[in-house]
Amino acid sequence: MLNVENTIQWMMITNEKYQEQKDYLTSLDRAVGDGDHGINMARGFKEVASALEEGSFSDVSDVLKKAAMTVMSKVGGASGPLYGTAFLKMSTACKGRDVDASVFSEMVQEALEGLKQRGKAEVGEKTMIDVWSPVAEAVKEEGTWEPVKWKEAAETAMEATESLQATKGRASYLKERSVGHLDPGAVSSFYLFEALASVEGAE
Repeated sequence: MLNVENTIQWMMITNEKYQEQKDYLTSLDRAVGDGDHGINMARGFKEVASALEEGSFSDVSDVLKKAAMTVMSKVGGASGPLYGTAFLKMSTACKGRDVDASVFSEMVQEALEGLKQRGKAEVGEKTMIDVWSPVAEAVKEEGTWEPVKWKEAAETAMEATESLQATKGRASYLKERSVGHLDPGAVSSFYLFEALASVEGAE
């Protein structure tokens, strides 16, 4: 389950992953996009970590809302609005509720719908949605708190983006040349769920 403390920890570990993988994410984005995904995510989540360290929060919803607002204002490119939307939808879905597997399922589903709406994309178009959708399915199917299994679903989905042809965003300009590259947003989404799987008390 998620509480205020381990939700903050989730965001902190996510930030650590983006700092560690900044160059890798940027190299992936250089192949199919603007070449700034790693830089943007690392910069934005450094601000998220700082904001959460300084803040005081009454529930999980508050933590995710703060993360959403920070990401929207500090992460450049398309990633800021997309990740901001996802966190904001998750925040709204769990407001005033204890976050167990059932509630988390609603949260991820709401985030997915928000991403589809904001990004005007669907599954199979080589975007972060290709990770969020299978994770939403995995959370719903498990019915119990199994973040390691959700991480595995995210990893499999991330790897599958390599064989997809991009039809959205800058990568779509490459057409068939986008095949053979992982989608940077799918990879950064995997790191988010990988971080959740290593959060203490949320196993």
